[in-house]
Amino acid sequence: MTGAAPLLFERYGHVALITLNRPEALNAFTGDMGELWSERYRECDRDDSIRAVVVTGNGRAFCAGADMSGGADTFDTHDSANFSSSPVLPAWKVRKPVIAAMNGHAIGLGFSLALQCDFRFAATDSKYGLIQSRRGVLADGCSHWLLPRLIGVEAAMEMLVLGRTLTSDELAEKGLAREILPAAQVLPAALSFADEIASQSSPLIAAMSKRLLWDGLGMSLDAMDAKESQWLQHTMGKADAIEGGRAFAERRAPRWQSQVNSDWPEG
Repeated sequence: MTGAAPLLFERYGHVALITLNRPEALNAFTGDMGELWSERYRECDRDDSIRAVVVTGNGRAFCAGADMSGGADTFDTHDSANFSSSPVLPAWKVRKPVIAAMNGHAIGLGFSLALQCDFRFAATDSKYGLIQSRRGVLADGCSHWLLPRLIGVEAAMEMLVLGRTLTSDELAEKGLAREILPAAQVLPAALSFADEIASQSSPLIAAMSKRLLWDGLGMSLDAMDAKESQWLQHTMGKADAIEGGRAFAERRAPRWQSQVNSDWPEG
């Protein structure tokens, strides 16, 4: 890679910030960007000092989708046996909560990758959507699995088949954004939300809750009951369970001791 890095990585206390860094191209997605993005997600999962992750874009867009500077060759035949519709490690595989701070337009793959996050903050006066049907290819990022679970089959069908762009208000109406804000306020709001998670919630419990919620999308009620019961038992009597009650009684902020990697339950 030459020139500026296509992706930046910073730390704010226990919060990691990943910034897509191709502002001149509206942060259009490239293979180099995807490799770095996946590496940073894996680092966030491994590093127990990181408790929440925020992803945003540099400039006036979050991500304008796949880099189409190749014109007709952009979606040419892809014969690789390792090809995946999700070119970034899905955010749901990161055990720390991941928040998309969509500071501007999020289109196509850019929107698919934001949908994989646990929370989304969106900018007013921006466009969002899965427009791939209007480019002659399928939507990506496991959106055919994810969207029906987020907004229902009919609404998902409309988005995937028609390929329309949505305004921020339409995004909020569908329940696909936690908060709609002026562009300049999106990242600060997302970082503040991430910091609340990092400081107020037990790191282990936040990670376990995230994993149960995502895994639960494909589990039966009985299977979830068994898993939740097993994992709840794992947390009882641990240092964070004692600290949570003590901090509440003493009316102070909790001092969490859990480590996601070393304290993760078996099975």
